[in-house]
Amino acid sequence: MSLGLKIVFFKAFLLFHFLNKCSFSKLDDHILADKRMDAIFPEISPTGSPQPLLPLLAPSPLAPFTNTTVPKLSGLCTLNFTAAENLMSTTSIDCWAVFAPYLAHVICCPQYEAALTILIGQSSKTTNLLALNGSLAKHCLSDMDQILASKGAGDNLNQICMIRPPNLTEASCPVKDVFTFENTVESSKLLAACKKVNPVKECCEQVCQNAILEAATKIALKASDDLLSPNEQHIVMDHSARIDDCRNIVLRWLASKLDTSHAKKVLRGLSSCKVNRFCPLVFPDMKHVVKSCANSISNQTACCSAMESYVSHLQKQSFVTNLQAVDCATSMGAKLRKLNISTNVYSLCRITLKDFSVQVANEVSGCLLPSLPSDATFDNFSGISFLCDLNDNIPAPWPLTDQFQTSLCNKSVKIPALPAATSHQSDRHGKDVKSLALLALLSVLMTIAV
Repeated sequence: MSLGLKIVFFKAFLLFHFLNKCSFSKLDDHILADKRMDAIFPEISPTGSPQPLLPLLAPSPLAPFTNTTVPKLSGLCTLNFTAAENLMSTTSIDCWAVFAPYLAHVICCPQYEAALTILIGQSSKTTNLLALNGSLAKHCLSDMDQILASKGAGDNLNQICMIRPPNLTEASCPVKDVFTFENTVESSKLLAACKKVNPVKECCEQVCQNAILEAATKIALKASDDLLSPNEQHIVMDHSARIDDCRNIVLRWLASKLDTSHAKKVLRGLSSCKVNRFCPLVFPDMKHVVKSCANSISNQTACCSAMESYVSHLQKQSFVTNLQAVDCATSMGAKLRKLNISTNVYSLCRITLKDFSVQVANEVSGCLLPSLPSDATFDNFSGISFLCDLNDNIPAPWPLTDQFQTSLCNKSVKIPALPAATSHQSDRHGKDVKSLALLALLSVLMTIAV
């Protein structure tokens, strides 16, 4: 493993009493957030380190983290939350209130969705149903959020992850009972393809994904057998929304055939393929960059200053994985090329992949989350922690054309799947880097909070 890889643990107990009162309901208002950010956040250079921040005092002890509240449940949900205690605890930590909006795309929402899939799948063992009805879905989603919030998770996860009660039903899929499902698909073939998902190979080889798509397509066509003629059945085949709804049914069936921890690994492995396939960042108007960098660059300093300012706004949005960073760099580069910026401004201004993620500390710069599925962790000493790659200065790839292409299976950019600690990283690293990283990160949270 490279000696340049580092692990940083983010301890979320600093200023929790302040942050717990904050609302993240206006995260999409980037302009307002940027104004608040610029007021106290130091100037960040894509080629250098942010200026040191003033030290902040941490509240003590860790009572806000360890105390839980009693959830107000409907008493009408049939899902067995108690039997999935470990799953619920993991989900609450992955979606901890302070970090949830910033870990949403990579950790929180994939885990939240996996938990719902597993709970419904496991319940089918007694109900024989792979979906909830509309009324039950409403009660169960509310109870789920109540339980997670009582354990410290954000109280608006269904908004952050865009999960609504209909997502827990069969929606437009014509099959929801286990008997019909298993008599329609080749269940043994499906289980064999997905029982062991290699999170590294699956995204490109798509062994399990293809088996899921085949099963989802078969049950999506189930309703058409008696309604459409053979020449018309292709119409349903092309209906992607119905197939997507049936895909959820397939995933729940898979979850019912595996134990909870195994099902979680499979579902998170599959979700990582989706996560790493797109860039979650929103690119604001590029007119200032175009003005300074378009055509032949006459003033390199002005161009890089404009790029630095633009990228610094991207750094306030979300943590991204190393593969997402590649997609973000490629997507942004394609947009710049369409705006007549043909020069490789990434190389000119020394922009790296880390510059597309949240900047966390003096001298260590951006935090790239691992592309493989990972969870946040909690302990009474460190608080909330998650794995973060801080020290791989991989240059951002400049696209050869103005057409964006996904980089998920592109082997031209070599990046590690997981950051790794090295033997020389002593307690000094643990103390210094963790403290500096947290101070910078909390400044981001504080200034975006409303």
